[in-house]
Amino acid sequence: MTATPTSSSTATRLLWVDNLRILLTILVILLHLSIAYGAPGDWYYNEEGSVSTVSEILLTLFVAINQAFFMGLFFMISSYFIPTSLDRKGLGPYVRDRFRRLGIPIVAYAFVLNPLLLAFLIAEDAAGGYWSVLGGSYVDLIGVGPTWFLEALLLFSLVFVVWRTLKGPAPECAQPTAPKDTVIGVFAVALAVATFVVRVWLPVGWWLEPIHFQIAHFPQYVALFALGVIAYRCSWFEGLTEPQGRVWFRVAVTLVAVFPVLFVVGGGLNGDVEPFIGGLHWQQLAFAAWEQTMCVAIVVTLLVSFRKHVVGQAKLSSTMSTAAYATYVVHAPVITVLVVGLGGLEIDLGVKFVLVAPLAVAASFLVGFLVKRAPLVRDIL
Repeated sequence: MTATPTSSSTATRLLWVDNLRILLTILVILLHLSIAYGAPGDWYYNEEGSVSTVSEILLTLFVAINQAFFMGLFFMISSYFIPTSLDRKGLGPYVRDRFRRLGIPIVAYAFVLNPLLLAFLIAEDAAGGYWSVLGGSYVDLIGVGPTWFLEALLLFSLVFVVWRTLKGPAPECAQPTAPKDTVIGVFAVALAVATFVVRVWLPVGWWLEPIHFQIAHFPQYVALFALGVIAYRCSWFEGLTEPQGRVWFRVAVTLVAVFPVLFVVGGGLNGDVEPFIGGLHWQQLAFAAWEQTMCVAIVVTLLVSFRKHVVGQAKLSSTMSTAAYATYVVHAPVITVLVVGLGGLEIDLGVKFVLVAPLAVAASFLVGFLVKRAPLVRDIL
């Protein structure tokens, strides 16, 4: 999903963006692992066990921070390379490539990996064993799981192709320098308002099936996808300054400190998080403002920091970069099987998450690396 480097400067840019993609892939793995160990959210398997109040708050904070930005940033860095890829390949080859690189993994996950994983989870309590479950309930086990992201990226890419076909090549950038902090702040406010309005009717946790879109997050996803396309044309990634990175880093740190207060005052410790995630509630408005401002703050901070400080790759990071896409596709069964296999370790689930996290990341990337090397897969993933 990246352009081929054509110069040393382009190669450097791609390396830091690829390094950022590694981080985002790790965060996807850890977020799903944290949900398996008691954090709020939707996942294949949730282990039962004791969770201390401190662990509950920290796991919730971890999920809230990650959900605030990481998939939106995934969309943004993916769309950043779309204009040059479309220009280089041409309309027909580009569309065929999108269906090959995004469509095939979606189908493979939905019709193979998802049924195999769900049958594994159901078989222990079902009569007839694994193959009986898989054969008898196969149609019900079909689902896209985490590859909803690939679905959305494919949809957004096709919409961009239609837009380019109708409008023609984009004109010269009207704002060739990166936006100032005030403009970025206004964007965060607009994003918060849009998110709040959508969640009045479609709360977090409501999925549009069978495509498995959680519409509550889509205002951000659509906005950052569009922003990535504009950022490429206007060189905004390169134009963000180090002082801006420091300003928005301080904003992010402040918001981290604010979250426990918001969580407690809003009644989160009582186990009722519904007012935060949907409906016409002050908690929902406050959380939407917190979440989208956190998104903007972390995105700016990471773009500036990685462009400045994480521009190279050692052998390990290069291998992880190559395997990152495959790792995203296969991580769900890897970490779910791992969590089930370690179910006999009875400790606080927050502590267990910390202990299992490195193993989950390493195992997911190892499986992703091995899958990537398969002859029929290497050119797709």
